[in-house]
Amino acid sequence: MALVRKGSRRIVVDGVTYRWRLRRKPTYGQGLGSSPCVFAVEHADNPGTTLVVTTNHPHPGNWVGRSSRPVLPSDVARAVRLALACGWAPQAHGSPFQLDLSDGFEPWG
Repeated sequence: MALVRKGSRRIVVDGVTYRWRLRRKPTYGQGLGSSPCVFAVEHADNPGTTLVVTTNHPHPGNWVGRSSRPVLPSDVARAVRLALACGWAPQAHGSPFQLDLSDGFEPWG
């Protein structure tokens, strides 16, 4: 699964260039505040396995007015380092690597 280039951002983590993307519009569950914000990361030059990071806060574009915060480049860099330490191989082909950081997320309702 490759990221769409349009809307993705470049980030350099420890000398390696990656691209990351957050959905502009939330999914239905994210819009209702019942599921957390998710973003994806891949190696910029030789994409293989995509890193899918589930955060512990609502999507910034949720429809119910839940307070949230933006996903910052520092958040992405921290997630990339953690995923690499957990065994993510960004240039190897395979299923998306799931990094679940949603501990403490409180669904709306």
